[in-house]
Amino acid sequence: MIEFRVDAGVARITLNRPEKRNALNAELIAAVRDSLERSAKDENVRVVLITGAGPDFCSGADLAGLDRTAEAGVLDHIGTARHMADAFLEMRQHPRPVVAAVRGRALAGGCGLATACDLILAAESAQFGYPEVKIGFVPAMVMAILRRSVSEKRALELIVTGEIITAAQAHAVGMINRVFPDAEFEARVEDYVAALASKSASAVTLSKSLLYHMDGMTFESAIDAGVHGNALARMTEDARRGIERFVKKS
Repeated sequence: MIEFRVDAGVARITLNRPEKRNALNAELIAAVRDSLERSAKDENVRVVLITGAGPDFCSGADLAGLDRTAEAGVLDHIGTARHMADAFLEMRQHPRPVVAAVRGRALAGGCGLATACDLILAAESAQFGYPEVKIGFVPAMVMAILRRSVSEKRALELIVTGEIITAAQAHAVGMINRVFPDAEFEARVEDYVAALASKSASAVTLSKSLLYHMDGMTFESAIDAGVHGNALARMTEDARRGIERFVKKS
């Protein structure tokens, strides 16, 4: 289901169901959550990288599995949905940046998984979309994340039309961070995560936590939270060493 390893500060989580285009089922989601927990506890980890084995990142939910739950009650469906929702929350609350590297298709729940990551890198031929509406379904939980990434009108259009968009289009609307040429994709991803892993771990962790903590705050509350974040950052060992290096150079 999952390949997990830590190398040079990067925890690598590979969705490993290529024969099913890495479709999400309960076991795969559980494995992702377990890998997130392991990487969060590992002090050597500076970045988490999520990729998909084979030509696609993730095609969404395993519909065969969903079909078997057709007779389930509302509480069963809430439990299933909560399993995925908790994965999204754990990604948001993870102390390190979680990066999706998307090659091929990231559709429906697979697009949701990518969108839930802090940063998204895509090959130029990658495709993104929420086609759930075409089978009478709703990308319900990911709306909370998508709405924070793109404009309200663009989010609604993506959800109610089920439009599949290119990496270039996704980048243009602010849905993803970087688009790399297909032939250079793996090398460019490695360079990106290596550069991110080289940054101050404490500064990156505080920055991620503070940015998301400001969601829903008033302007005044966000500034006040920034005051406390500023003070905490100054007290870290990374900041002390960084200031010393700067003073010596000047």
